[in-house]
Amino acid sequence: MSAFPGTFAFDEYGRPFIILRDQEQQKRITGTDAIKTHIMAARQIASTLKTSLGPKGLDKIMVSPDGDVTVTNDGATIMKLMEVEHEIAKLMVQLSQSQDDEIGDGTTGVVVLAGALLEQAEGLIDRGIHPIRIADGFELAAQCAIKQLDAIAEPFPVDPKNKEPLIQIAMTTLGSKIVNKCHRQMAEMAVDAVLNVADIEKKDVNFELIKIETKVGGRMEDSMLVKGVIVDKTLSHSQMPKELKNVKLAILTCPFEPPKPKTKHKLDVTSAEDYRALREYEQEKFKLMVKQVKDAGATLAICQWGFDDEANHLLLQQELPAVRWVGGPEIELIAIATGGRIVPRFEELTPEKLGSAGLVREMAFGTSKDKMLVIEECKNSKAVTIFLRGGNAMIIAEAKRSIHDAICVVRSLVKDSRIVYGGGAAEISCSLAVAKEADQLSTLEQYAFRAFSVALESIPLALAENSGLHPVETLSELKASQVAEKMPSLGVDCMLTGDSDMKNHNVVESLHSKKQQILLSTQLVKMILKIDDVRSNNSGM
Repeated sequence: MSAFPGTFAFDEYGRPFIILRDQEQQKRITGTDAIKTHIMAARQIASTLKTSLGPKGLDKIMVSPDGDVTVTNDGATIMKLMEVEHEIAKLMVQLSQSQDDEIGDGTTGVVVLAGALLEQAEGLIDRGIHPIRIADGFELAAQCAIKQLDAIAEPFPVDPKNKEPLIQIAMTTLGSKIVNKCHRQMAEMAVDAVLNVADIEKKDVNFELIKIETKVGGRMEDSMLVKGVIVDKTLSHSQMPKELKNVKLAILTCPFEPPKPKTKHKLDVTSAEDYRALREYEQEKFKLMVKQVKDAGATLAICQWGFDDEANHLLLQQELPAVRWVGGPEIELIAIATGGRIVPRFEELTPEKLGSAGLVREMAFGTSKDKMLVIEECKNSKAVTIFLRGGNAMIIAEAKRSIHDAICVVRSLVKDSRIVYGGGAAEISCSLAVAKEADQLSTLEQYAFRAFSVALESIPLALAENSGLHPVETLSELKASQVAEKMPSLGVDCMLTGDSDMKNHNVVESLHSKKQQILLSTQLVKMILKIDDVRSNNSGM
């Protein structure tokens, strides 16, 4: 088949036209119909996610084709696991993914907002406004909303000495998650983890240094933050000591085994003497390897590869505890934490290349003989591990996602410490600002501005609905109060405490995250409004 989609033909006047291949098998939607179907698909996705917004949001259960069950209310995870066929729905999935990659939080809100914008666009198209004019109007309105966000943003103190405000914010993020049973403890773990690895001067947080390890069994309250590394491995021999103090670690990526000729080789062992000589040679090599590790002053060998029982026995005799089969990422993390160097050959081992740790111990769990190795009190305290426990794999997986969100929020505050208030307060404030701006415009774009302002209200509406309040009543009261009292911190009182001021509830969101939500959803909506022709083979529909 050629790359050309069809054949050339000429009409009676000699003008060329193209006959498209497989025309009868293709399904084609054009013009307004195309935009309408796109809007419908996007709205369906948004309405699915709407119910999991906010602290009273509900969870979704996703079953994969293999029968794996996931219970979650993390927008990005729901979107990732939803098997969507429609091309626009796939774009929505990517939208929540990009919010997750960039910020880590606000993945549900960004999809709900995009769905609401498209819903509003549909009404405008019905009134005869051209989609491009709507898209441009949305773009301008988004800029206006961003300006308003900048105006109402407040500085937030990120001070490693005073963690309380950060913990409150992490608790807000975790409020809508499954872990709110041990709410405060999880929030403290997230904040401590970030502050441990954060470079406050440079406003930078290296995520590579925060590792999340999980183990099924035990209560969620047993989760803890380890200032060091946890490796899901045990010491290679059961008789090696279970706890080592002031350890010098040799981190090796070479296997404890006798050297093999690298080329294709054949070794003939014809007599018992040959066999003995070979065995002695192997023993000598093993002893030399162990001696080189011991001579460097190491008291623990961590090896990326395995070693056989003979080597293992020899290590036990020589009183050199060892860990085998430690994966690449863990090896790197151990090297960073202990300040050691990864050594590829035994000959290169020197005392300077050893890492040091104050305590290496084995943790045992329950009756299942499960053990893990904890390396603590490291030279470089930057590397930390969050260790999560829980009743079953589903709870742990969701706890891991929740902690990830909390870490991301604290990180974005370290990067840019300005905040706006959550609970729909920022959206209402932006909505009012955009509506006000619409009154100043004389062009067609004013309709798009008003539509944008209505779309922004979808977040507080969904929050109110999920909390069991009357959505429209709540929203109109809040709008009136925000205008009357000039308080952009008034939002939906999801917890029904009788106080709508989000400042008192510590419900805040990082300015960066909010801006990103508005910009990303507007960009996607602009893109969808510009599509007016869809072709797809019938077989694929």
